[in-house]
Amino acid sequence: MAQFIDRAKIFVQGGHGGNGCVAFRREKFVPKGGPSGGNGGKGGDVILEADRNVHTLLDFKYKRHYKAERGRHGEGNKRTGRSGEDLIIKVPVGTVVKDAETGKVLGDLNKHGQRLIVAKGGRGGRGNAEFATPTRRTPDFAEPGEPGEERWVELELKLLADVGLIGFPNAGKSTFLSRVTAAKPEIADYPFTTLRPILGVAKVGDFSFVVADIPGLIEGAHAGKGLGHEFLRHVERTKLLLHLIDLTDMTRDPKEAFEKINKELELYSLELTQKPQIVVGTKIDALTDRSKIEELKNYFEKKGYPFFAVSAVTGEGMNELMWFVSKKLKELEVEDVE
Repeated sequence: MAQFIDRAKIFVQGGHGGNGCVAFRREKFVPKGGPSGGNGGKGGDVILEADRNVHTLLDFKYKRHYKAERGRHGEGNKRTGRSGEDLIIKVPVGTVVKDAETGKVLGDLNKHGQRLIVAKGGRGGRGNAEFATPTRRTPDFAEPGEPGEERWVELELKLLADVGLIGFPNAGKSTFLSRVTAAKPEIADYPFTTLRPILGVAKVGDFSFVVADIPGLIEGAHAGKGLGHEFLRHVERTKLLLHLIDLTDMTRDPKEAFEKINKELELYSLELTQKPQIVVGTKIDALTDRSKIEELKNYFEKKGYPFFAVSAVTGEGMNELMWFVSKKLKELEVEDVE
């Protein structure tokens, strides 16, 4: 299964409870006036909520401290302070939550909408009206609010790849991945540079998704040659395939390269050929003659495959491609929900 562990560590703090109030009412027939201080409001809780529209823990790398609203203080006339608002933090479905200090698992958010309180708000302090007794009619003290719980929690997510990079060895997949994500795959000029899937998180606007550089295919992969079966199992788990073709390869025609890889997918599983594919011509920075790019674009688009020509080295064409990929993934999500 093409997956990796995405981790983040965050500090959460429940809101402090509001202080109780010391107050006395002034009424004509009440000796010295009765105590009327209200209670403080409860502090807000910090709550994690699993959301199918959140895909990675990337945002928690940039914001690590979360605090819920404190409760309001009590007021006279026995008015209780307003409770603080809960702070709801959206996390991906499949997030395991652990106490960072003890390692204890606090919860496993594996269903959309599931919630977990990770830091409770403090209780509000009692006002002086609460302390009146027959023998202590005019208490002149109140309780302070309790502090909210605070702790460091670890979020851990087993991620399946949304996008799989396929193509022959040396098609430029590792360089491509290192350009669009923070992953650092080993890159070298020999077949099978990638011996196991390497995954990274790509972010386009406010949308993030997981990209896998899957080991290169060779002919006969469906029969187990090279890294065949392992490769094909990983491909099965992805939602969208980027089919990378080296446009500088003098030994293999781009159309032939495309057909051979797809033949291997088909021989292994017909379902694989039904996955959406985007064809990506790579290494255009090294092309001396770019006239064939337009011809290839027409060829693949007539077959129903979007085509982009890019250079992962210079970045040419990459932005346009990645925005298209994010748009396509969003469309696929809507189809899944429906």
